[in-house]
Amino acid sequence: MKGKVVLITGASSGIGEQMAYEYGRKGAALVIVARRENKLQKVAERARGLGSPDVLPICANVANVNECKRFVDEAINHFGRLDHLVNNAGIVSVCPVEDAPDITNFKPILDVNFWGSVYPTYFAIPHLKKTRGKIVVNSSSSAWLHPPTMSFYGASKAALISFYEAMRVELAPEITITIVTLGFIDSEMSQGKQLSKEGVVQVDRKLRDVVVGAMPVMSSSTCAKSIVEASCRGERYVTEPKWFSVFIMLKSLCPELVELYYRTFHFKPIVSGRNVTNNMVTPLLLNKAD
Repeated sequence: MKGKVVLITGASSGIGEQMAYEYGRKGAALVIVARRENKLQKVAERARGLGSPDVLPICANVANVNECKRFVDEAINHFGRLDHLVNNAGIVSVCPVEDAPDITNFKPILDVNFWGSVYPTYFAIPHLKKTRGKIVVNSSSSAWLHPPTMSFYGASKAALISFYEAMRVELAPEITITIVTLGFIDSEMSQGKQLSKEGVVQVDRKLRDVVVGAMPVMSSSTCAKSIVEASCRGERYVTEPKWFSVFIMLKSLCPELVELYYRTFHFKPIVSGRNVTNNMVTPLLLNKAD
């Protein structure tokens, strides 16, 4: 990766941060994009220490098309080239659809997760074609597994897969695309950061038990290393943790069984007059029953 330039969105924490370090270790120059300037500066400093020859931190909101054009232009003006575009920025929500006080509160999910990937891709395509570069897009296993209470999130991630599978053909052979479908990874999302049903980004530690429960969680550094190595090899898909591939295959071959699992362990409607506590989303539904 020496002599190459990598642009990463959502690089101030979690998987994006760790990918910056991994690319830095490989000697790549970096453009790191996120909304939190203080965290970006810390990531930039560490990436330089790990081996990146130059790191350009840019504060931007990927949901804004003009800001996406700006940071791609700044990357080209600074480095003169772009080799890898890593669309990593994202946000999650955990809420039954019928509990939303205003359905438009969840529009940011699509704005960030889908359009926040499409916008940078659109502006980066001419530059990536010149370098025969790569696009890495962070989708989710939710795109295949359709977990209840995460319908907006899953829809946004499924849209990414559909879009980039079409783009894979449109952009070949100049640009290759790696689609990442992740399960339980240690990040701000898995620690409870989400878009609430009121449309406000907040941290609710209880959501970790709702979303993850007792499942093993992969470290973001191990996940990032796998993604970077796979993208450098030009792989079409990366699934981490690997055992999530079993669930994805099961959902394809026997969807009724997965739906039964969801109804039994993840989503059981509250019966009026009694609380059901043996499922993982009960804390989100108790208010509805009271």
